[in-house]
Amino acid sequence: MSHLINNLPLVIQDAAAVESLAGAIKDDMGMLWMLLSGILVFFMQAGFTLVESGMTRSKNAVNIAMKNLLDIAVGSLTYWFVGYSLMYGDTSNGWFFWSGIMQGEGADLFFQTMFAATAATIVSGAIAGRTKYSTYIVFSIVMTAIIYPIAGGWEWNGGWLNNTDGFMPAEFIDFAGSSIVHAVGGFAALVAAYMVGPRIGKFVNGKVMPIPGHNQILATLGVFILWLGWFGFNGGSQLAWGGEDAVAASTVVLITNLAAAAGALGALTTTWIWYGKPHLAQSLNGALAGLVSITAGCGNMTAGGAVLAGLIGGVIVVFSIEFIEKKLKIDDAIGAASVHGVVGFWGTIVVGLWGIDGDAAAIGIFNGGGSAQLVAQLTGGLAYAIWAVVLSFVVFGVLKYTMGLRVSKEEEVAGLDISEHGSIAYPGKRERGQD
Repeated sequence: MSHLINNLPLVIQDAAAVESLAGAIKDDMGMLWMLLSGILVFFMQAGFTLVESGMTRSKNAVNIAMKNLLDIAVGSLTYWFVGYSLMYGDTSNGWFFWSGIMQGEGADLFFQTMFAATAATIVSGAIAGRTKYSTYIVFSIVMTAIIYPIAGGWEWNGGWLNNTDGFMPAEFIDFAGSSIVHAVGGFAALVAAYMVGPRIGKFVNGKVMPIPGHNQILATLGVFILWLGWFGFNGGSQLAWGGEDAVAASTVVLITNLAAAAGALGALTTTWIWYGKPHLAQSLNGALAGLVSITAGCGNMTAGGAVLAGLIGGVIVVFSIEFIEKKLKIDDAIGAASVHGVVGFWGTIVVGLWGIDGDAAAIGIFNGGGSAQLVAQLTGGLAYAIWAVVLSFVVFGVLKYTMGLRVSKEEEVAGLDISEHGSIAYPGKRERGQD
């Protein structure tokens, strides 16, 4: 006993050393998890490229690829140069943040950059086949440098949406970006599609004419890649790994997969009933809708709640695409506004319907948590939608009267691959006079 007492300081020191080492390992594992998650989100750019090109005409495939390449290149530089500071800066009034240029470092900057690029890429497919490449470059810069970062700080940097001492009845929740990334990108896509105008031949005498994509298999592969990347998108948003964080991140990945599966089946079943046959393109959008539906609440949802959220999202996206196309007469080439904008709003408010907090306590109005969280989610969701719509109208309005938004009729008919880039994706196919 005396030996133990005499060596007690050493025991205490050893215990402290072990605890310090454990903390360091946890930090390192968290950084590794963010890096791997960021790499998965980077790979989503490949998914978007395949989805957007597969769901549009072959004569515009190179243009689609060039826009997605642009988004990751521009987004990486602009978000590093000013975007990160506008989003995570130290100086703040709750609405705008700033810490100077070239802020952020390591895994955190890399991971956050991928989100910025995703927000810009969402717009690309909606305006496929008729938009000037130079114009899109400018919008991509503005989106990744200003529109997305400022909006992101409202929630993820403790901005006004978390100010419960003000008019917010509860802290707004958007775990991985149903509103911040997807709704902002989706409603920007809606504005872009409206202002650019429909593709030639899309609306004839008030009737909607189908313009099918050239390769549904590419689109399907793209959705699988996006589905995979989303595990990093949502799981990485835990921003840590080890102990309880590892359990939480693993649960987020599981929840994400369940919602995606439910969304795909929701859209598949809806189209089977509505059209008489299960529709591949809509079912693919349903899977993406399921993913968007759970992105805000993946850290605040039971497995059953995730399935229900994704299922409803898959149904919503089918009717939203129909409404925007047939009633609003807006030509969204791939349904981006519906998948990301409309369903992004749904994914945001569902947290206030049957969400739970970190202790599994109900915060949704339908599971006994009261109305405070729902009001907070509606406030945040509307704020992001309005922000995206207003800023996009301003940016595209300026571009319309300066650079112009769309190519000429002749260039559109020939295809943007030729007119904008001087090359085509499928030389043999074009030589046979096919579209």
